[in-house]
Amino acid sequence: MTTRTPLRSRRVHLRELPDRFVDAVLARAVRRVGAPTDLRFTQRQLYYEVCRTLLPVHRLPRTPAFTVPAPVSYRRFCTWLRRSDDVPGLLPPRPARTGGTGSHTPEPDLYAYGLPRVLCCQDQDIAQMLRANGLPMESACLVVGVDELPLSDGIIRMLGNVDDGPARVYVLHDDSPIGAELPGRIRELASVPNSVQVVPIGLRRGQSAPLHLTRTGFGMGSDVEVAAVAPAMLLRSVHRLVREVHRHHEPLVDVRGARATGFLTWPQR
Repeated sequence: MTTRTPLRSRRVHLRELPDRFVDAVLARAVRRVGAPTDLRFTQRQLYYEVCRTLLPVHRLPRTPAFTVPAPVSYRRFCTWLRRSDDVPGLLPPRPARTGGTGSHTPEPDLYAYGLPRVLCCQDQDIAQMLRANGLPMESACLVVGVDELPLSDGIIRMLGNVDDGPARVYVLHDDSPIGAELPGRIRELASVPNSVQVVPIGLRRGQSAPLHLTRTGFGMGSDVEVAAVAPAMLLRSVHRLVREVHRHHEPLVDVRGARATGFLTWPQR
């Protein structure tokens, strides 16, 4: 009589995956995370692309809405990544903070102009990624991270020089308790006057769950990082939100619009 091996002992753990499989997963993730226009991306964004490669639940319909646990830990991913000598498009670690935003701008005449919008990111790496992919020029929007606050006096003056309505500070934050509290703290952190509007644009659970984004923990209420959104979709969504300010109640990711124009497409004006 043949004895069957228990299911638990027959499972293949991620740490036991063959090297060639790991290399193939990383290569596929690198190709997809930078699509369609050789986008720059952070290490954390590459990690979430690896998670989507291993567990492609983002292809499922948006209902029922749910987030998913990571199929591989970030520590294990970093071990895999050390196997690669060069990853095209991967941004280097961000530089250390050197002061408030605009505190070292050598062109004083710059502050004579108006600045209608500022995007403030909870994640400094996301701010770096958006700048590296040209969002400030594409969207005519200053992009900063919370670590770069407060804004300089010159930039505050620029926010006050807007003629066609009040200037806005848009807040891009994680789907987490800390992230949810950030918009209420931005006015103080950035030192902006009451005349400037603060507009939170997500991420919220009502946005992350329909996309089946990867969460940082195992419980259904665990945090979801903005980095879990595919870079091209993030760029497209942020561009629409900060440029079409009359649609600031639109969800962070317009799923129907994304499907109509392609899942990974650069935003169109």
